[in-house]
Amino acid sequence: MGIVKSLEMQSRAAAVIPGMTQLLSKRPDRFSQGVWPGYFRRARGVEIEDLDGNRYLDFSIGGIGATVLGYADPDVNAAVLEVVNSGSASSLNGCEEVELAYQLLELHPWAQMARFARSGGEAIAVAVRIARAATRKEVIVFCGYHGWMDWYLAANIAKKDALDSMLIPGLSPAGVPASLGGTALPFKFNDIAGFDAAISAAGDNLAGIVMEPMRNYPPTPEFIAHLEATARHLHVPLVMDEVSAGFRICSGGMHKKLGYHPDMAVFAKAIGNGYPISAVIGKAEIMSAAQDSFITSTNWTERIGPAAALATIDKFCHVNASEHLVALGQKVKAGWLAIAKECGLEIEISGIDPMAHMTFKADNNRARAYYTQEMLKRGFLAGNLFYAMYAHTFEQVDRYLEETLPVWKKIATGNYTLEGKVAESGFSRLN
Repeated sequence: MGIVKSLEMQSRAAAVIPGMTQLLSKRPDRFSQGVWPGYFRRARGVEIEDLDGNRYLDFSIGGIGATVLGYADPDVNAAVLEVVNSGSASSLNGCEEVELAYQLLELHPWAQMARFARSGGEAIAVAVRIARAATRKEVIVFCGYHGWMDWYLAANIAKKDALDSMLIPGLSPAGVPASLGGTALPFKFNDIAGFDAAISAAGDNLAGIVMEPMRNYPPTPEFIAHLEATARHLHVPLVMDEVSAGFRICSGGMHKKLGYHPDMAVFAKAIGNGYPISAVIGKAEIMSAAQDSFITSTNWTERIGPAAALATIDKFCHVNASEHLVALGQKVKAGWLAIAKECGLEIEISGIDPMAHMTFKADNNRARAYYTQEMLKRGFLAGNLFYAMYAHTFEQVDRYLEETLPVWKKIATGNYTLEGKVAESGFSRLN
């Protein structure tokens, strides 16, 4: 059918929205600009219909990890519609946020208090503010990707590539006050010496340690033990960023499975199944410092986000969704490896099972653009990421892998033609 309407919408968007969209990960150039549809009309389960009426099974970013149960989950939607019809906001508070706090604390008995926001980036910023308020200090030592806020991008002020190894290379601190330089110091995952160097650089002004439980590879026991011992010795909070990892391999934060003992944890994405909601939970002696700082927002009190989270978490636990997500990811990873071996392709696979990452070792950006291009013709949204949703079936995975084989055989020859542009992997201006 083509993607005429989708391309027209992309052109319209580029004229009035800097960067075309609000999320870097959804920009068409991340896949292959010119062939990636970019916009959708409907989404249900794992099927997406674009503006031109083309339908695809989503084996790509799964709502960038937010729709963990699947698109338009009927149980979550029913809970949302109930609060919409009875009023999503008023001059009084909704009780859903109280119930959500108790639900999250029950799943994480080490925590006693919770605060809520509506996106992952702002929730991490809330956690950082609370940590600084609790310690009355300023410097955050961190590892991993933590969003777009000033506190995080400040790491690239003194050294413009400090964040390159965290997830997205080339992030610019343009617009971030230069005075924030030195307030956020990075260290690499599983690098004890690098961590100690960052701690030493922070000196007596260390406010907290912020990190993802894992992104591509698991932590070593020695790494975890050293981080926790340092945090306890220096009396600073250890903050787990569970925005991406949470509610994937278990009902709750991944730190539960990996053996971390945090003082605070931050959730977003999966807990709302696509509806805006994020949470900061933590120990009472730290979380109570939120009352010493001005942390407040009108839209943090609406009922849709908490209602969606309550329904999502309840269903996630009831159906043991994590077991299905892990099995799906393992099947896809094994399939990638088998196909690569058959085709004589060299690939690298990483990431937790429900959020699998794949890289072509030769000409990666061009190869994955071609992969995306050809899989679209076969009715699949596909790229170098597979984010599992509970709505995915093993039969769909089999079909996806069957269609992948001939495309990768073509890639292995090196003789293929792109109809769109080469995929981008870092941060760059789009328009």
